[in-house]
Amino acid sequence: MKFLQRLGRSIMLPVAVLPVAAILSGIGYWIKSAAGDNLVSTFLSAAGGSLLDNMALLFAVGIALGMASKSDGTSALAGLVSWLVITTLLKPETVALFTGIDDVNEVDPAFLRVQNVFVGIICGLIGAWCYDRFKDTKLPDALSFFSGKRSVAIVTAGFSLVVAIVLFFLWPFVYGGLVGFGEWIVTLGPIGTGIYGFLNRLLIPVGLHHALNSVFWFDVAGINDLNNFLDGTGTYGVTGQYMTGFFPVMMFGLPGAALAMYLTAKTTRKKLAYGILLSGAISSFFVGVTEPLEFAFMFLAPVLYLVHAVFMGISMAISAILPVRMGFGFSGGFIDLVLGWMNPLAQNPWLIPVMGVFWFGIYFVVFYFIIKRFNLKTPGREDDDILADDTEYDTHATDDKYLVTGGRFIEALGGKDNILELENCATRLRMEIDDVSKVDDTALRRAGAAGTMKPGGKSVQVVYGTNVQFVKDAMEAIMTGRAEAPTGAAPEPSTAPAGTGVLTEAATTTITLRQPLQGRVVPLAEVPDPTFGQGIMGPGLAIEPTGDTVVAPADGTIGGTFDSSHAVALVLSDGTELLIHVGIDTVEMKGDGFQTLVEKGQKVTAGTPLLRFDLAKIRAAGHPAVTPVIVLNNENARIDFT
Repeated sequence: MKFLQRLGRSIMLPVAVLPVAAILSGIGYWIKSAAGDNLVSTFLSAAGGSLLDNMALLFAVGIALGMASKSDGTSALAGLVSWLVITTLLKPETVALFTGIDDVNEVDPAFLRVQNVFVGIICGLIGAWCYDRFKDTKLPDALSFFSGKRSVAIVTAGFSLVVAIVLFFLWPFVYGGLVGFGEWIVTLGPIGTGIYGFLNRLLIPVGLHHALNSVFWFDVAGINDLNNFLDGTGTYGVTGQYMTGFFPVMMFGLPGAALAMYLTAKTTRKKLAYGILLSGAISSFFVGVTEPLEFAFMFLAPVLYLVHAVFMGISMAISAILPVRMGFGFSGGFIDLVLGWMNPLAQNPWLIPVMGVFWFGIYFVVFYFIIKRFNLKTPGREDDDILADDTEYDTHATDDKYLVTGGRFIEALGGKDNILELENCATRLRMEIDDVSKVDDTALRRAGAAGTMKPGGKSVQVVYGTNVQFVKDAMEAIMTGRAEAPTGAAPEPSTAPAGTGVLTEAATTTITLRQPLQGRVVPLAEVPDPTFGQGIMGPGLAIEPTGDTVVAPADGTIGGTFDSSHAVALVLSDGTELLIHVGIDTVEMKGDGFQTLVEKGQKVTAGTPLLRFDLAKIRAAGHPAVTPVIVLNNENARIDFT
């Protein structure tokens, strides 16, 4: 799921440019239909088409940039290289040379559809993978010019050659199979129309819907629904049945889904969601270009996309059964509805808005319910770690206070060149340092650290608290040159109390909580980690678990969740801040065996399930399963479980 969320976030980069392109193309088509070819329609259509016609290429570049571990122009270049290699090797002219065919028109028509979104996604993933694994390649001195990032494009070209060979043999079978399947669907009447609508949407993520569309819209199987409608040469009451059902969903259903996604977005991310969803809804309604909206959730929440495909199938089937027929020249949007309203083959077009109102309500209610019920990661609801990467969709917008802290941490760690690797878990920075002797523990404390640990070798850990993600983001921004540490400002204080020793023995404030996890309660001193065992993070207790679910120990608000789902922070109604950390060093499991059941800002009551974990997996990974429950903001607290 993390992969799909990251892929969905990466796709938003090219998707963000599509709504305007769709509207430009639609207006150009509208003017052309009303006034014939002219300078304005040609200009607008060409401007919009320049992006829409190259959408797959945009995906290759955008995904390569977004899926790389560190966003870098080199990864985008690698995605472009992969796209050029694969599409050039598989274009009809090249295939004709490979197969010895003299007439390019005799090449398998499947190769006319190689430049699709599916191939674009593959190319983007190849580029990102090659960048991550070969950007640090060191070659012999004689070839040193091609070391590091310069090697990425070369390796990408090699991998793309292999993928092109595989597609050369596989693609015609896939394409031909879809065409044959479409010809069979024709025999099923309205049910077949519904199946076609369902598969049309289901195939969009991989770009194979074009093969299916050709059977119904053009003269592949003698239907030619689209051209017959535009020419007025079809059969009244029949022609248009493979296009009509798109209108209610594209014009009304998807905007209803967009409204549901906006209303369920996190408060801090509504502005981000608003921009993406509004522009996508406009292009879907007016022009019938749905990709900006569909790609906004198809990878972030695949179950919603499956629901959308089912609804499209139902809409197509209902439209085929009812006495309503409509066609389009561009897509199923408002512009084509207006232009086709007076077409002699248009039957009861007034029913389309009526059905549209119904579908708006259905999409809104169903999407809203499913998103809330299953906590789906639609735009504005993504996990914090997914949006913490370097993209223009980063909603963390690092404050100066974290830049100050990050800058001072970098200086205290010996400078950015001394930091080899930088990661974070729930409460601490985890780093590989080139020269550990340069680490200034005193300076780190003055900058806001609660403590410093040096487990051995080049490893250094700086304890900070539950806001450590923001400090890590700020440090990365400074180290990569994307930001500068402000001068003359005070650093952001740590959210973890400084100090050592087991503080629960000297507690002056007793906090009575429901035991959040089944198991044997033990003192913090038995936790095999000095951050917890010595009370650096704060006082508390620990639990040797026998259960698998952490529940809220009292009423409160979720203060933070973490990408690896191994911990959760909770702010009680009296302001007490708690951290429940399942296992020791379990962040290294990267979420395997863990599931967060709540989201930041959510109100919970005592007993509400917060996270679930697989105890056997923790032990199999060699990590202690002991679970500390820590008070973060009161070093004189004492916890009692009931």
